[in-house]
Amino acid sequence: MGARVAVAGASGYAGGELLRLLAGHPDLEIGPLAAHGSAGSSVTALHPQLSGHPGLHDKVFAPTDPELLADADLLFTALPHGESAQLAAALPARLKIIDLGADFRLDDPGAWARYYPTPYAGRWTYGLPELPGARAAIKASATVAAPGCYATACILALAPLLAANLVQPSDIVIVAASGTSGAGRSPRPDLLGSEVMGSMSAYQAGGTHRHTPEIEQTLCTERSVVPRSGQVTLSFTPTLAPMARGILATCTARLASADAAARLRDTLTAAYRGEPFVHVLAEGRWPGTGATLGSNAAHLQVAADTHAGRAIVICALDNLGKGAAAQAIQIANLMLGLPETAGLTAHGVAP
Repeated sequence: MGARVAVAGASGYAGGELLRLLAGHPDLEIGPLAAHGSAGSSVTALHPQLSGHPGLHDKVFAPTDPELLADADLLFTALPHGESAQLAAALPARLKIIDLGADFRLDDPGAWARYYPTPYAGRWTYGLPELPGARAAIKASATVAAPGCYATACILALAPLLAANLVQPSDIVIVAASGTSGAGRSPRPDLLGSEVMGSMSAYQAGGTHRHTPEIEQTLCTERSVVPRSGQVTLSFTPTLAPMARGILATCTARLASADAAARLRDTLTAAYRGEPFVHVLAEGRWPGTGATLGSNAAHLQVAADTHAGRAIVICALDNLGKGAAAQAIQIANLMLGLPETAGLTAHGVAP
């Protein structure tokens, strides 16, 4: 058997996607599964897509007990913001942990306090493998913070252009659409099918979305932006799309020079050449969320709007895949010394 992994928060959408991927992973064994509000419930009753898996058909969710979860080689925490830090404090230092929440992403306590109501818990290694130097840092770490879904799409789109000084870091505008699963599984009136179907809506506009400081911090500090690029400032507007899963992020930034437009595509292509999961599409093809559904892929395309003097990069990914559970598996593979692509696919399910 392979490494034994546990999941806290296994009853949610990200938790269910983790279990689906773990069920087909060749080198990982599913261990304790905790879901505080669903303790005692059948795993396959909440996640019927897992019916028939021999290790899950009679398994029930356990309470979120640190002693139980410590009986694993690695723990995924897919908990509401603020709860992972409390759990991590009660776990042994030997246990490898990947947090899918926001608890350990930010290095500025002030930024945390502006966006989150719980106490600041510190920062772990940031787990976006495609950033320069990130794989080595992830492999050397026992605790890793998985990036947010919006943040993954926006950072992948913009980091190479900022690193090459092709765009101005002080003038970045992002408008991104997400499927409803990004809001989690807890029932809310604004996420009812009758409210969402046939409608798109903006939310948390005006710089209030919690991924804003994560994106700015990472573009500034994660070895992807040269010091001369300066402080990154962005305007981020998220929107809710009438679909279950997927993210489409349209990221624009003012061109830094007259010749920058001609270098955009070559720079983005070079940054991700050889990457198993991040793909720059052929010229003339634009990313769509359906092509990444169920995968760990991110699809990118870039264009120069010379009329407005701006670069435009569009990124599509599955918010539960590369934006959450699949990326967490990619991180786990690195932490455990397994092939990075084990148990994952870059090919979506379409239509």
